[in-house]
Amino acid sequence: RTSTNAMSAAMDEVAGEEATMACKEEAEEVEEVEETMADGTNEAEAKKKKKKKKKKKKKNETNGGGNQVRVQTCPPTVPVAHLFPNGNFPSGEIQEYKDENVFRTTSEEMRERERLQADLLEDVRQASEVHRQVRSYIQKEVAKPGVPMIEMCEKLEDGVRKLIGENGLEAGIAFPTGCSLNHIAAHWTPNSGDKTVLQYDDVMKLDFGTQIKGRIIDCAFTVAFNPKYDELLKAVKEATNTGIQESGIDVRLCDVGDAIQEVMESYEVELDGKTYQVKCCRNLNGHSIAPYQIHAGKSVPIVRGGEATKMEEGEFFAIETFGSTGRGYVREDLECSHYMKNFDVGHIPLRLPRAKHLLATIDRNFGTLAFCRRYLDRLGVEKYLMALRNLCDAGIVQPYPPLCDVKGSYVAQYEHTIYLRPTCKEVLTRGDDY
Repeated sequence: RTSTNAMSAAMDEVAGEEATMACKEEAEEVEEVEETMADGTNEAEAKKKKKKKKKKKKKNETNGGGNQVRVQTCPPTVPVAHLFPNGNFPSGEIQEYKDENVFRTTSEEMRERERLQADLLEDVRQASEVHRQVRSYIQKEVAKPGVPMIEMCEKLEDGVRKLIGENGLEAGIAFPTGCSLNHIAAHWTPNSGDKTVLQYDDVMKLDFGTQIKGRIIDCAFTVAFNPKYDELLKAVKEATNTGIQESGIDVRLCDVGDAIQEVMESYEVELDGKTYQVKCCRNLNGHSIAPYQIHAGKSVPIVRGGEATKMEEGEFFAIETFGSTGRGYVREDLECSHYMKNFDVGHIPLRLPRAKHLLATIDRNFGTLAFCRRYLDRLGVEKYLMALRNLCDAGIVQPYPPLCDVKGSYVAQYEHTIYLRPTCKEVLTRGDDY
């Protein structure tokens, strides 16, 4: 009986507290309505305003006042723009300028220039975040021994399309997924029907790009499962980071190449009892990037003796290095898969109706961005090889065959896109992985 009485008393106390809180809330509501009415608003309108305030408050609580309201799925399907609804995307790695450009960090004039470029900066940051999230998924879930190369490429490209919110030439894939194996340094992707499967002893360069409003993000890394290749990957990664550190406004391109080669060729790798010096692939370069133009005119060498041309404020550069256990010199070989319409080509009359139709398809879907045969297959284009060859022969489209070192050698690659902002250098594609 004593226990029952105690419980009854406790329940009465709780009920009393709830009633008191309800009274307080009611009194506060009446006060707010009266304050609103004091401004000349009638009672009904005042109550409506009160309801709106409550809804707004509830909404803020749902968001937690923060940026991200959703989390990414696996495989990734949520557009990055939905993960950052306020439009502020993660920045890349910030590196301050050196020597005579140190003043830029605190210069008010430079900061004002930067404020005028805010929209551009968010576009490239969004494209970079898409790259980070897609490559994270590929590294963890897809790129494993036994996976067909064509399956891996399609999963990667589907991820890019979904995360970037593909929209014609406004946003989408910047160029075909390069997944060059072993002695193939670049520009290889499987054509339809290719049966190549990723093996444990392969060294794969995974090079893919994203773009928003023509602003291209070009970034690559190397996948190797066998730890015997670790020193090769370490050499190339370190060389790329050195190239990034040396880059900046008013820096000569030849000086960047000099620094890269010194680091790259200080490494050796032992493979199956034989020691190889890691060599720079001397006829491969980094490059400047312009809207809808992956190679915009300036080349960033990865060996000594390049041009004395300087980097300039506002430019985007792909800083990429290739290290090889072979000759360190690549040549075109194997079946071509990569193509791109020449950026400066004017009107060239075509006789073949199929060539005209194919060119219209290329203009509509790719413009001057690179594409591959699989992309034409995906669009439902049929029997296009002769028309494509005709466009290449006419100089309208440029083929980009795979670039290979000697058979039996291994080539690794790392690449980042940097932006020479007025106040600092931003490594847009930097992530936790590399």
